[in-house]
Amino acid sequence: MEKLLVLDFGGQYAHLIAKRFRKLGYYTEIALPEITTDEINDDVKGIILSGGPASVYEKNVPVFNDKILQLNIPILGLCYGHQLLNILHKGEVKKAAVGEYGFAMLKSNGNQDDSVLLKGIKLPAQVWMSHTDEVTVKPDSFINTAFTDHCRYAVLENKELKRFSVQFHAEVKDTVFGMEMFDNFAKFCRISKNWDSDQVLSIIINDIKKTAGDKNVLLFLSGGVDSSVAFALLNKALGTERVLGLYINNGFMRKNESEEIVSLYRSIGYNNFIGVDKTDTFLKNVGNQTDPQTKRKIIGETFINVRDEVVKSQNLDEDNWLLAQGTLYPDIIESGGTKHSNVIKTHHNRVDGIKDLIERGLVIEPLKDLYKDEVREIGKVLGLPDELVFRHPFPGPGISINLLCSEGKNNDAENFEKTKDALLKLPPYDKANFDYKLYPIEVKSVGVQGDFRTYSFPAVLDVNNFFDKKISWDVLEEFSSYITNNVFGVNRTILKLHETSGSSGKLTKSFCNKERLDMIREVDYIFIKRLRESNWYGKIFQHLTISLPFADDEKKCSIVLRPVVSEDVMTARFAHLDIDILKSICDDIKKLPFIFNIYYDITNKPPATFGWE
Repeated sequence: MEKLLVLDFGGQYAHLIAKRFRKLGYYTEIALPEITTDEINDDVKGIILSGGPASVYEKNVPVFNDKILQLNIPILGLCYGHQLLNILHKGEVKKAAVGEYGFAMLKSNGNQDDSVLLKGIKLPAQVWMSHTDEVTVKPDSFINTAFTDHCRYAVLENKELKRFSVQFHAEVKDTVFGMEMFDNFAKFCRISKNWDSDQVLSIIINDIKKTAGDKNVLLFLSGGVDSSVAFALLNKALGTERVLGLYINNGFMRKNESEEIVSLYRSIGYNNFIGVDKTDTFLKNVGNQTDPQTKRKIIGETFINVRDEVVKSQNLDEDNWLLAQGTLYPDIIESGGTKHSNVIKTHHNRVDGIKDLIERGLVIEPLKDLYKDEVREIGKVLGLPDELVFRHPFPGPGISINLLCSEGKNNDAENFEKTKDALLKLPPYDKANFDYKLYPIEVKSVGVQGDFRTYSFPAVLDVNNFFDKKISWDVLEEFSSYITNNVFGVNRTILKLHETSGSSGKLTKSFCNKERLDMIREVDYIFIKRLRESNWYGKIFQHLTISLPFADDEKKCSIVLRPVVSEDVMTARFAHLDIDILKSICDDIKKLPFIFNIYYDITNKPPATFGWE
């Protein structure tokens, strides 16, 4: 079968590139960059070099078989791939004077008429950037087709050599013409359209049957769309008598969530599942742990231990049962699950216990190569109700990963002071026709910048009487990008919505216990209920209510509201919620007795991730 080949340099979006080409109808596979030329047969009509966390000028870079460049096959480089192609054709790459994360405007350099990649595309147009390095000297034989304000060589092409490269991420939907550009490249490769969604479902069903063999399957159910679709697929492929769903109430669910999930599964007609309440076990195991990575790992290992208990209590023959998970590709890549990828955050389905079972061939993950929107398409084909298919994602660890924990001490005071100083020295934002203050808050959050994990103090954008100013979200979005692009180490900007007057906050002790989890549940319930009432729920991909250990005493917390809009989790924009609705929600939340301050996360992904840890 004719195909395109994506060489994965460990970027966050390698599989997303393949997904986009498949969406256009072109069969696409993933391979490692050290693939031999003997493995690239006549069926390969084009090669795409993905992004990655490395810098091409460093020593420890992914091995790339540069003999591939001798093949008479079109090659497209994206981000790291863009820089690699240029280095290998005698260009130069250095650290950029200004890193770019998020939106940028691509502008024509006057050579667009003869462009392969930009044929039929109207410029200027929005692209999505995430890079700290840039091409500083282009190869002589390449044409410079387009640029951005901070990237001189954003699109480079050599039609004769069949070599093309772009600095931006064309695979994310925030690059508005990305699919057109990919289609232009595929047409240049002269590949036939040979792929559709029916083949995807057929392949998954066949893979399940092949992987399971004659074994039965025990699946972790969370009530979210991923595990629910995985459950439906397993039932379809193997039959209900060979599949058992296990729903574990870990104490980290939203308000009334467990009861709703059980009722929903029953209403669909699923009776081949059991539920167990292990709230006390999970809370005890997490204890006073404050490190977010360690907390995730503890929760993941506890899931495995509970699974083992259930296998014994149900008298299941362990040798005859596989463990199934609704793992998606973003979970794998963010956990550093491909050869050259950087660990952004360890997902509960990629802890050591799970990886050990995977190596022993005891885990089946029917959705592991897919993204959220693809999973939802399959859910609809399988006949699952919209209430499940379009439910906001809810990970296995639930709200425990929205609760930031602390011993009450800032262990990185030096970098906190550096961040504070950098924010004070940042030149005024020229589009801000309002008074504001910028300062960091003494809690850290995780981000992804240039395919690297970052962990740093967020910047607070303090606009006095914000709700009276009627500032557009577009201005705030650009302001947020201005801050994270220009202040080294800052990966997130939060807008102050409410501040407790007459009291200064401080870092407080906070642990993952029922009292603090209940605080999140109450705020989250108010926010989600209002989203549904105002018909905003379906416009939001996911909302996270984040609890910060920042208040005037340990019985209170600060809250960050984090609704995001996304297609596939790999990129996202913060939700431009109606200001009047947001004010009404804020007014209700600040009545709760434990509320100190309220913030609204106005950071896109990248440079921030969805959650804070």
